[in-house]
Amino acid sequence: MKGFSTTMFGLGLSALAMLTLSHAARAQAPAPAPLQVPARSLPVPTTVSPQMQKIMGAPIGPNWNVVPKSGAEWKASADAGAARAIQNLPALRERLHVRAEASTMDGGKVHIITPDNIPPENRARVLIHIHGGCYVLNPGEAGTTEAIFMAGFGRFKVISVDYRMPPESFFPAALDDVLTVWKAALKNTSPKNMAILGSSAGGALTLALVHRAKQLGLPLPAAIASGTPMADLTKTGDSFHTNAMVDNILVSSEGRCDAAAGYYANGHDLRDPLLSPVYGDMHGFPPTILTTGTRDLLLSNTVRVHRKLREAGVEAALQVFEGQAHGAYMRDDTAPESKAAFAEISEFFNRHLGK
Repeated sequence: MKGFSTTMFGLGLSALAMLTLSHAARAQAPAPAPLQVPARSLPVPTTVSPQMQKIMGAPIGPNWNVVPKSGAEWKASADAGAARAIQNLPALRERLHVRAEASTMDGGKVHIITPDNIPPENRARVLIHIHGGCYVLNPGEAGTTEAIFMAGFGRFKVISVDYRMPPESFFPAALDDVLTVWKAALKNTSPKNMAILGSSAGGALTLALVHRAKQLGLPLPAAIASGTPMADLTKTGDSFHTNAMVDNILVSSEGRCDAAAGYYANGHDLRDPLLSPVYGDMHGFPPTILTTGTRDLLLSNTVRVHRKLREAGVEAALQVFEGQAHGAYMRDDTAPESKAAFAEISEFFNRHLGK
């Protein structure tokens, strides 16, 4: 038996050496050649609603890759975009039967969106909303569009955080402001009755807030919804290539949105989970629903977060919409896909929040 053990031990060392050499060989091997894809036209699919076809068929904006060169230019761009967005909000609130009020919570600026009719099961529930906009866009009331959709379709009270942004404030100011509002909300509402949601930069901040709350030992929300999150600012992921110039909203990782996120990061390590939450430990995360589309530049970001959550044993739902580019489900409240997206999120929250 002694000789048998020695022989087996020798074979084990040999196998280990071969495995090590195999790994070394793979590390030194050249990367596979990229797939060459011929230029082609992409028709607007007939498998989506007319409203969504209109969104999908819209031309790429002319300024998608025009990057401001100074803080003043960034602010002017954000203010101009906000002025245009705000013009549409009164009619949107009226159609979805909600009202809005600007307020503060422990010094953090918020907009409180309240449905005209809150069902009994939602009266003790509160949602915290974190707006998108590449960390520099949608200041003030302009950042409440998704919150209006959520309050209108789901009939929840929604607190939308108007967090600080460049050029006045840089990382981690936005996260700090969301954390301030979260802690303030905990004073009056049980965490089991609260959820957090956001899309794009707001989707990443939703995930980052959970990372930060875990670090600080704070209570976590009962559930979260992260839409097409900017979960990896290092531009890693397949859809950054496959959906480049196909996504007619975000367009490309070489555009102004990624430049804006880098501006917010202000030289900080982009792999920090508080900036790129996909790199963080997701064990203990609350149940999560993620939303994306087949033409979304951040499709890979979204599915990588979903897989990371599942590997951590977290309940995670993934809804992927036909043909949609980045955040298209927030573009038209009359599109059935928009109603469906927020209905899925509402049902997910209904299953996990207390009453």
